[in-house]
Amino acid sequence: MSKIIKELPELVEQNVISKEVATKIEHYYLDKQSESPNRLVSVFGVLGALLIGLGIILILAHNWDSFNRTIKTIFAFLPLVIGQLFAGYTIAKKKSKAWRESTGTFLFCAIGSSISLVSQIYNIPGNLGDFILTWTLLALPVIYLLRSNVLAILCLTSVTYYAVEVGYAYYDNEQTPWLYLLVLAAMIPHYLKLLKAQAEANITSIFNWLYPLSLIIVIGSFVKSNEELGFLIYLLLFSLYYGIGKIPFFENQKLRRNGYVIFGSLGIIIMLLMMSFDDFWFMQDFTFNTQETYIAIVLFIVNTIILLRSFQMKYNSSFNLFQYVFIIFTFIYFFGFHVSIIGPILVNLIILILGVTTIKIGSDKFHFGILNYGLLIITALVICRFFDTNMSFVIRGLLFVIVGVGFFLANYLMLKKRKSISKS
Repeated sequence: MSKIIKELPELVEQNVISKEVATKIEHYYLDKQSESPNRLVSVFGVLGALLIGLGIILILAHNWDSFNRTIKTIFAFLPLVIGQLFAGYTIAKKKSKAWRESTGTFLFCAIGSSISLVSQIYNIPGNLGDFILTWTLLALPVIYLLRSNVLAILCLTSVTYYAVEVGYAYYDNEQTPWLYLLVLAAMIPHYLKLLKAQAEANITSIFNWLYPLSLIIVIGSFVKSNEELGFLIYLLLFSLYYGIGKIPFFENQKLRRNGYVIFGSLGIIIMLLMMSFDDFWFMQDFTFNTQETYIAIVLFIVNTIILLRSFQMKYNSSFNLFQYVFIIFTFIYFFGFHVSIIGPILVNLIILILGVTTIKIGSDKFHFGILNYGLLIITALVICRFFDTNMSFVIRGLLFVIVGVGFFLANYLMLKKRKSISKS
């Protein structure tokens, strides 16, 4: 970086670049250099806040039995008071990002420790789910007061844990975690602000992965009495992710920043592969008047709105079967249980077409990752049929040889085509 700055005067002298361009280049690299230490300070500040918070908890825990109730209560609220003082100082003095992130992390730990200590001192009954929810709700407003991304990640993690604890069958009184959706909705404005102001920042990319991952983990807890519809709900969710990921705002970014399209594509293929076996279509029939049915209807409607919006705004320059899978499969799903032979045949056909479509997309974009992903889809389909068909081992072996040759030829032809284009 310093070498480039040193060479700028010579480039100006030789009339390679103008003086204005040289000034802009110098300012760019100096600003970039000044941002790196700030990121490092933020990371170490957050780690320091976590260690301090955990250290205080351990010190208090070691000497806890020797304190009377009044001293215990003071110590229970002391970290929370200190955290609030730091938060007020950070807001009033408009401190740096490192201060905001460190203060938010420490305050999050202080809230959790205060709740747990007060409950222990005064024997307040409760379960782990209620504790996690209360902790998250108290920390939620601080996200917007401090504009802390780390605190948003901690809250997203904790509310996901709450939904898993309450929604899945870990104890007898399992419930549907509807409050998880409210907390998630309350955090969306912070996420939208990041997308608008820092679309290509690393922290925004992290949220592009964490938000869909959280809902993938939790959505199963909304499936209670009508488990057969759970497969359809998951496929509709993955289709929704794929539709969001194909919006130009996400589509124009690097693939590693687009968690929606990756989760959506992988999820669709995995669900279809699971449903491509004959045994799946011999499950019991399902009833319609359940919460699972209403969730599936809502997901289907949202998928349809996104698809129609993409047509209206002309997002789709070419046909992509991934965006239509939710429509095709919903009809197959409802009619396949009545005629069980139709389901697996159509699902296998859809997977094959998706694999071919993905190969074509990878070839058109000259993207080796997408090309090989399409080949992997076909390979996975062949492997699945290896276990549930009565074909001879010779035919099975030939199928694997053909797929292997396809891998080699597709990559070779793509590489050859890219070289010819680069030469021309």
